[in-house]
Amino acid sequence: MAKASLWIVYLIETDAGLYCGITTDMERRYQQHCKGTGAKFFRRAKPIRIAYTEIQPDRSRASKREYAIKQLPRKQKLALINSAICC
Repeated sequence: MAKASLWIVYLIETDAGLYCGITTDMERRYQQHCKGTGAKFFRRAKPIRIAYTEIQPDRSRASKREYAIKQLPRKQKLALINSAICC
């Protein structure tokens, strides 16, 4: 039986805007983006920071949440990021 893994929905702030994606290994995926070997978006955009993360129990839910976040206007994405910042 395959080992169950949690999925991470994330937003990365870049010099060109915000990027939303999913992964099971945030550190590995962020390094790929920094090297330009992840998504094509990062061939032209430089990552600044991981701005937001959210845990989902499986890939299906992570993909649905990623889609929902991608549909949000930038202002609402920034509100989501700000709501996750703790005191």
